Amino acid sequence: MTNLSVLIPIALFLGAVGLFGFLWALRSGQFDDMDGAAERILIDDEEDRSVKH
Repeated sequence: MTNLSVLIPIALFLGAVGLFGFLWALRSGQFDDMDGAAERILIDDEEDRSVKH
């Protein structure tokens, strides 16, 4: 029973830290452009490379 009195506050603290981290990421704009990076890899930029050389 004493194990639960230690583990429950630790679990609540870690849950609060995770929730705080998620809310911080949400407010700082981490999830604004979910498709941009996935689609950026598909853009063919060979024309840009040939102009620079």
